[in-house]
Amino acid sequence: MGLGMDRLELEMMVAGGVCAPEGFLAGGITCGIKRPDLPKKDLALIVSEQPCTAAAVFTKNQVAAPPVRLSRIRLAEGAPRAIVANSGNANAATGEQGMRDAEEMCALAAAELGLRPEDVFVCSTGIIGKPVPMERIRSRFGDLRQALHRNGSEAAAEAIMTSDTRPKEFAVEIEGGIRIGGIAKGAGMIRPDMATMLAFLTTDAAVDRDTLQAATVEAVKQSFNCITIDGDTSTNDTVIVLANGVKGSVSREAFQRGLNRVMLELAHRIVADGERVTKFVTVEVKGAKSDADARAVADAVANSNLCKASWNGEDPNWGRILHAVGYAKAEIVEEKVDIFFGALQATRNGLATETPLLDLIEIVRQPKFHVTIDLNLGDGHALVYSSDLSPEYVDFNRREYSLVNQKA
Repeated sequence: MGLGMDRLELEMMVAGGVCAPEGFLAGGITCGIKRPDLPKKDLALIVSEQPCTAAAVFTKNQVAAPPVRLSRIRLAEGAPRAIVANSGNANAATGEQGMRDAEEMCALAAAELGLRPEDVFVCSTGIIGKPVPMERIRSRFGDLRQALHRNGSEAAAEAIMTSDTRPKEFAVEIEGGIRIGGIAKGAGMIRPDMATMLAFLTTDAAVDRDTLQAATVEAVKQSFNCITIDGDTSTNDTVIVLANGVKGSVSREAFQRGLNRVMLELAHRIVADGERVTKFVTVEVKGAKSDADARAVADAVANSNLCKASWNGEDPNWGRILHAVGYAKAEIVEEKVDIFFGALQATRNGLATETPLLDLIEIVRQPKFHVTIDLNLGDGHALVYSSDLSPEYVDFNRREYSLVNQKA
């Protein structure tokens, strides 16, 4: 079960991920992209059996990988109905050859599906700076097409995983029997502006292109752009939504709610599966002069390595939170700041309360807890979803992604 679901939301849940909506197939196979001896799936394909409208949001990192640049072109010039994605290699910082490889992946997928190359989005995730081993991939597209299935969502979700420990898929049914489903990956290089993540969503609703793009941007804003694990924005971040319209139209409000729900659940699962994290921490800021101020404060606290280290140590160190509030680019008055762990108040008017320390410790011992910061200056509000910072995270990242350890 996901995080923060009430009974009504549970009733909306359906199985199937990206294959829950009618008319979508997915699959994943093993190619040995990162290393030939690795048995994990690493090449995924998602396709609509009918023409689609498409929407997407991409990384804001100025070092954008060739698959991101090519997919931006696909979105601007056409109406893609398929997504080919690989893990194990990001195809980033790979120059002109990287773009040729991205184009070839689209062409190979299109040939198997009877589509045009411009009908295919391409995404990659994994090691930066190494050419894609196309010789391990080219001969496998026939197998990938054979792997397509109405129950192939989980295989596709597995194939896009890198340091994730489990696949992430989720789907809901909204009014009129319309379904929205998705898969996502992400565990490190996670912060607002999309994190090192891929997310692919599908729906059988009929949604025009402009409406779909606006809805996608709005849903990303309050989900994937509200998460942070380590404060890093990647080169390959991509969210793609495909709508094939086979179930007909739906109210814009109902569709937005459903899309928001799927993206938020996937975003929560990314944080909960962060590289070697032990805590899922919701940072809420209220009482700010503006929403922008509230978000600046929430980001400062959620990205503070000192705060995150305290949370890992199960230490309700409100002083570290207060110091992060102080350097945020927002208006604050120290003497008005209240800080809560769960329902327990740790500071009032910028000073310690008499809440017993052991009671506060009990809150931060939980795998999920809520930090609330009330600035008492206005109506501005923001939520950011974060995690702790563990010694194991440092150890994992100093070894797993070391260039010395990367083998052809």
